[in-house]
Amino acid sequence: MDDTMTVFTASKYCNVSSKTIINWVEAGHIKAYKTVGGHRRIKKNDLEVFMLDQGIPIPEQKEETDRKKILVVDDDLIIVESIVQALEEDEYNYEVISASDGFEAGLQVNHFNPDILILDIMMPDIKGYEVCKKIKSNKDSRHTKIIVLSAYLDEEKFKQMKDNGADVCFSKPLPLSKLKDEVAKLLGLKE
Repeated sequence: MDDTMTVFTASKYCNVSSKTIINWVEAGHIKAYKTVGGHRRIKKNDLEVFMLDQGIPIPEQKEETDRKKILVVDDDLIIVESIVQALEEDEYNYEVISASDGFEAGLQVNHFNPDILILDIMMPDIKGYEVCKKIKSNKDSRHTKIIVLSAYLDEEKFKQMKDNGADVCFSKPLPLSKLKDEVAKLLGLKE
């Protein structure tokens, strides 16, 4: 997915506004597709072809090894899309992927090795306590910060989640600005 860009990342790449990118896409100058949630995605190669045609300089390729990785796990596609878009468009240029069930989440934790896991623990196949405990007890993933989201947990259950390894627990619905702040704080990017 490194060759796929959001409107925001494309705008930074071209040094123009997000609205300009949207206008170019709607005018048919740049090929793009829409996600299930209605968000535009642009292939980097298509953008660069357009940039060359227009005489827009292509930025030097920078190593992006320092990009922080975030895995969002929720079975509600609208929530996932909202969180992913908010984090992708954040100033810190996170690499964000999602999983919609516990099995996929387990595979992604091992393969993607996220810096932060944002986890809805009220999913049919997820036992939140076990997920937290498993991640924090594994030497390869114990560094992963865990943000637990739930619409149904009380303070006692949140305390239990923290005792099992969750770094932060939030009740849904959570304002995206608050979630973004917490992610940046957990990653040491903000005080």
